[in-house]
Amino acid sequence: MISRNRRLRANDSIRSLVRETNLTTNDLVLPMFVMEGNNKKEAISSMPGVFRQSLDLTVQTVKENYDLGIKAVNLYMKVSDNLKDNTGKEAWNPNGLMQTTIKAIKDAVPGVVIMPDVALDPYSMYGHDGIIKNGKIDNDSTVEALTKMGISLAEAGADILAPSDMMDGRVLAMREGLEENGFTDVGILSYAAKYASAFYGPFRSALDSAPVDAQEIPADKKTYQMDFHNSREAIDEALRDVEEGADIIMIKPGMPYLDIVSKIRELITQPIAVYQVSGEYAMLKAAAQNGWLDNDKVLIESLTSIKRAGADMIFTYAAPEVAKLLNR
Repeated sequence: MISRNRRLRANDSIRSLVRETNLTTNDLVLPMFVMEGNNKKEAISSMPGVFRQSLDLTVQTVKENYDLGIKAVNLYMKVSDNLKDNTGKEAWNPNGLMQTTIKAIKDAVPGVVIMPDVALDPYSMYGHDGIIKNGKIDNDSTVEALTKMGISLAEAGADILAPSDMMDGRVLAMREGLEENGFTDVGILSYAAKYASAFYGPFRSALDSAPVDAQEIPADKKTYQMDFHNSREAIDEALRDVEEGADIIMIKPGMPYLDIVSKIRELITQPIAVYQVSGEYAMLKAAAQNGWLDNDKVLIESLTSIKRAGADMIFTYAAPEVAKLLNR
């Protein structure tokens, strides 16, 4: 037998020499939940190790993680109910929690890349990503609102906008709005293939952003998020967003959709981001806490599989502990 693949698996040194995929702290983006108040920290029960934090503690956490090598954060706000309505107008309040948080982080850690979420669901009294008219999500008025939000976040100091709403045409509208207002260097990371997934449950609990149960209000987000049975549609979404000016393409969720990551990787040259969503994180953590899986090993393996499929960056709540593992 002339060919033996095992020759290149003989020991750690040989395996590392021929390794095709390497996970580093440069690949990690940390999603963070911010709440009103001072010196406040609330555990999210369905996501062990993840917290809602007030602005002061958020800034401190960003500093600590930047020192670990985590150079990018993805921000989400827990908005008070009295600030919510159907228009989402709090989303572009120049003194809003998101805007204030961006400014504070930039002042404290100038080198960190801030990628704020651009969507109306945290600001919506109905828990939807869009404005509701006549019992439906109105795409075009939502796009106008999202563009206002994006410009406001750029003014606050955001580096890359991350629209997660899945409205049609919002990337082009946002790009044009940024250009017209002088923010030519602000990037757009478009959630191009965001599926209507059951894996988002813990996240929606963390932000109180699930659709409300009421008449005339859509019961779910399936009219704008993608049908998980489809893959060609994801390719179409990604190519359209690239044409509209997206700098980075997001695919969400992560591991259940690695076939989508691989297909899109073959078709575009733009960087691809993948989100290891709350449900994925929660499942791994629950199994590890029950002793069924090795926490450290499954975290590294799961994120490496995402990168192997074609991701350039990975959004994960496990970023701090993964960074510590990689820095050993």
